[in-house]
Amino acid sequence: MSSFQECRLTVADSSAKWLNTTSTLWTSFNKQAGISCNAAQGGTVVSSSEKVEFLKLQNGSDIRGVAVAGVEGEPVNLTEPVTEAIAAAFAAWLLNKKKADGLRRLRISVGHDSRISAHKLQNAVTHGITSAGHDILQFGLASTPAMFNSTLTEDERSHLPVDGAIMITASHLPYNRNGLKFFTSDGGLNKADIKDILERASKIYEESAHGNLKEQGEASRGVVANVDYMSIYASDLVQAVRKSAGDKEKPLEGLHIIVDAGNGAGGFFVDKVLKPLGAVTTGSQFLEPDGLFPNHIPNPEDKTAMQSITQAVIDNKADLGIIFDTDVDRSAAVDSSGRELNRNRLIALMAAIVLEEHPGTTVVTDSVTSDGLTVFIENKLGGKHHRFKRGYKNVIDEAIRLNSIGEESHLAMETSGHGALKENHWLDDGAYLMVKLLNKLAAARTLGSSIGSKVLTHLVEGLEEAAVTAEIRLKIDQNHADLKGGSFRDYGESVLRHLENAISKDPNLHKAPKNYEGVRVSGYGGWFLLRLSLHDPVLPLNIEVVLFPSSLNPNNEGI
Repeated sequence: MSSFQECRLTVADSSAKWLNTTSTLWTSFNKQAGISCNAAQGGTVVSSSEKVEFLKLQNGSDIRGVAVAGVEGEPVNLTEPVTEAIAAAFAAWLLNKKKADGLRRLRISVGHDSRISAHKLQNAVTHGITSAGHDILQFGLASTPAMFNSTLTEDERSHLPVDGAIMITASHLPYNRNGLKFFTSDGGLNKADIKDILERASKIYEESAHGNLKEQGEASRGVVANVDYMSIYASDLVQAVRKSAGDKEKPLEGLHIIVDAGNGAGGFFVDKVLKPLGAVTTGSQFLEPDGLFPNHIPNPEDKTAMQSITQAVIDNKADLGIIFDTDVDRSAAVDSSGRELNRNRLIALMAAIVLEEHPGTTVVTDSVTSDGLTVFIENKLGGKHHRFKRGYKNVIDEAIRLNSIGEESHLAMETSGHGALKENHWLDDGAYLMVKLLNKLAAARTLGSSIGSKVLTHLVEGLEEAAVTAEIRLKIDQNHADLKGGSFRDYGESVLRHLENAISKDPNLHKAPKNYEGVRVSGYGGWFLLRLSLHDPVLPLNIEVVLFPSSLNPNNEGI
């Protein structure tokens, strides 16, 4: 009976389908029995005395860890007690941000992707939040962009908007990993915020481990509500497409569009977005959530994943294929001929769409975009290309900064498939990116065009394509005598300085005049970028060749 009171379910079956069914049954049981569930009837937030290095769970602006045992050399460090402490710390951080006193009761939403550890971590988050005296909305299977949107949606019946949101995901990482992303109405948290939360969590964990955490009284405990927020979020996407087509009810009628969700959280896009818009969706694949990802890694950068959706488009003679990553904050597409629209092509396509709407605007990208993309954006589209650092949060924050100093920017995008638009609150939303493509298809359809996805392909005509692309990760041996006891960062920076000296001696090599990380060089029919990893002893080397050297230099002189 105590487990019912605590709302903490022990689920033996690992499939996400069973987890979601169990959640539905539990919700149904609550309603039938008339139970108002307080998720934290027990004592403290956590009860472990183990020493946990919380700061090692930080991964930039996210939290990542190992949540499932069984992989050799990867001990579990994102446990339920640890997750409870982090959730309670987020609530404390949020109270401080809102400058509210300790009596203020917050409302926080939580959702998860299809990972096999998702349900137990959702329960842990729920326990941590409600034990701290705050209310929680459980969304169940959800996308990361939807979690952010729940801080903006005005809907009293669904208890929205929330003060903050937590997404349980580890993107495309292996099945044994999981993590947490946090949002307020201002967007995703930054690195400093995550560090603050983890430091708070460490204190909460230590205090509760020794029995010092003050227990909440019965009246002070938070309550739990279950909300079908994905239907609300998807309805907004449908309305956006209809609006772009002059409020036509089924603007995609007659178009064959298939989706590959990779067994992640993106399966909703078929039934809740495409079908209401009239699209034919037969041939869509891997829509069922399965946290073991049995078919391919849900990652638009993965070759196997892209080959899978490409083949599905060809086999089904579809007009367009759409692929999402696990938590739907990234996406890519494939046109009717099987041509992939990802990486530089997807940025070029989005730039073409955005620059039609906002002529002359600045497009911010990460550091590994091609020289050809710069030429395309600036010479063909009449925009400005601002190449910045790697990391989707870096790219988004830079676009926001440019706007703050008077330089208009409406698109921030990474080659990984993260893309954010000013019109969408600078949220990297893979579903919203695909809606922008659907808007073009719908508009063309409304005008009577029957060219299908070729309307998209035509937008990227003239983009210079690379003949060869490669990324080589050069590891720094920290035990090598050359380091002389110094840090890998000092050594890596000395390598970059040496490279700068070397290229200055070759008239065919040209260092980029404006570059924000590493050394970027063009010449011999291509370009390369050598940079130093922020956290690891690695020098990633990105190379693109548009023309093979022999075509420019038949005698291979200087090569």
